[in-house]
Amino acid sequence: MAVAIRLRREGNKNRPFFRIVVTDSRARRDGNFIEQIGTYDPLVEGKNFTIDLEKVDKWVGNGAQPSDKVKNLIKYARKETAEA
Repeated sequence: MAVAIRLRREGNKNRPFFRIVVTDSRARRDGNFIEQIGTYDPLVEGKNFTIDLEKVDKWVGNGAQPSDKVKNLIKYARKETAEA
């Protein structure tokens, strides 16, 4: 089973909100998922995401592949924790 870390769209029309989830790569975008590890709100200025880096490390260590957008969010989260 190939596991992916990707965005799951929620919210209303013209008001998107995303959850960062671990899911089977064959599942639909908004289908079943294994675990939720964060959120992303593209309409908020400033820090618009939360992510649990411990869970990300666990899943990536087990072979999960993050999507391009999630890779960028992980990179920014690591940069924030290094600065703090």
